[in-house]
This record gives sequence, structure tokens and C-alpha cells, in this order.
Amino acid sequence: MFELKCNDYGFECNYEIKGDKESVTEQFKAHVYEEHGIDYTKEAVTQFIRRKYPECK
Repeated sequence: MFELKCNDYGFECNYEIKGDKESVTEQFKAHVYEEHGIDYTKEAVTQFIRRKYPECK
């Protein structure tokens, strides 16, 4: 189980997503683009997960 929160990345936003790596990556990426206008690449969001969960490769 993985979790990303917008406020962990400098946004004043309460959005949180939990789930498997792929769904968290896609849903967080979509949310940040739709709500904050930032088009992170899939690789960038995957890097957020890797930094938060270093045991995950």
C-alpha cells in the first residue's frame, strides 16, 4: 500500500491517495494536473514514491 498527499509536496491541498503503486501514480499525477496545473511526468511521480518508500524499487 502506497500513499501520497498533496501537502507533502508544497500544495495547500488536503488530497490524499492510497493504493497500489500504479494507481497512486496515475491518480496523483491526474489530480495535480487538474487541480494545480502542474503536468508531472509519470517518472516524476514514481520518484516521489521511491523517495517516500525507499524499500520499493
